Amino acid sequence: MECEACDKEVLETQVKALKDLIEVARAVVSTLDLDTVLQAILTSAMNFAGTPAGTMAVYEEKDKEFALHSWEGLSASLAKSERWSVPPGGHAEKMLAEGEICYVEDVAQAPFLNDPVILSEGIKSLICIPLKVPAGVVGLLHLGDFTPRRFDREKMQLLSILASFASMAICNAKLHKRTRIMAITDSLTGLYNHRYFQEIFSQELSRAKRYQKRLAVLMIDVDDFKKFNDSHGHHVGDRVLAEIGAVIARTLRQADFAFRYGGEEFIVLLPEAGLDSALLAAERLRQSIGRETGAILRGVSGAGVTVSVGVACYPDDGVDRDELFTAVDGLLYKAKELGKNKIHHLQKDSGQRLP
Repeated sequence: MECEACDKEVLETQVKALKDLIEVARAVVSTLDLDTVLQAILTSAMNFAGTPAGTMAVYEEKDKEFALHSWEGLSASLAKSERWSVPPGGHAEKMLAEGEICYVEDVAQAPFLNDPVILSEGIKSLICIPLKVPAGVVGLLHLGDFTPRRFDREKMQLLSILASFASMAICNAKLHKRTRIMAITDSLTGLYNHRYFQEIFSQELSRAKRYQKRLAVLMIDVDDFKKFNDSHGHHVGDRVLAEIGAVIARTLRQADFAFRYGGEEFIVLLPEAGLDSALLAAERLRQSIGRETGAILRGVSGAGVTVSVGVACYPDDGVDRDELFTAVDGLLYKAKELGKNKIHHLQKDSGQRLP
């Protein structure tokens, strides 16, 4: 009778584990939100292993860093360490190189475990599961306990299925992100494209209205670009446009948005920026574009290209989308009319309005 009871308990445990796996599988296929999926997998893995703490981190190959995406049972200060590099000779490097589940039943007996986050949290034993795809490790799942303990290795092998789900979720999310970026990015300049401008312009203008903030718009046009292309060829013109995109991207704040509006025309949105800040940004861009394009055109052209810039601000120059866009477009045209290589805006106290 005791054996039958034991068998029944084992069977019930296995059925519950399978049900948990099915729920995780549903989470993986039902959303592309990486944090949602990884949190579901982490919770399921902790329940299965019977551990009170755990983390799920994604490995960013380009930066050689781990990014923390979900955690449970650990201190709030852990979230401040949301990114960390891979120290040579340490635990994370070992996982990346070997790609095998690692059991540490007593942290004090594991000299390679030099992860300051794990040690500061008081973890005494843990399971580390690498999240693998054919190309390599894409993340790490840690399950920890605050006392040394032995782990049932045979039972823990089921965690490899959860790890497969996590790896799949990470790959799906990264693919979705790459596809999304391609859809909203101009391939030549690396800036956002015209279609995304329409979306973000409406979004940022609505935000400025809702929170009573300012919003500055710069419209930038390369002077005499058709003539430049006719003289030097479209391949050189493309190099110039690509360099302008790079200059704009590295000159702006992290909160700003830059777009290739079309041809040789660019638009920059500066959230929470008034006219003075916008004019400073416009002048930095005007000077930098002339200087940096001059550097790449050395030996091809006598100098770099110049740009004209129109600067308009919400709410002073327009209170809705069409009015603000018409204003900045007219100001750019006026900068061209006044001799090019200029920045034009409405004077604050003149009361001047565009027709």
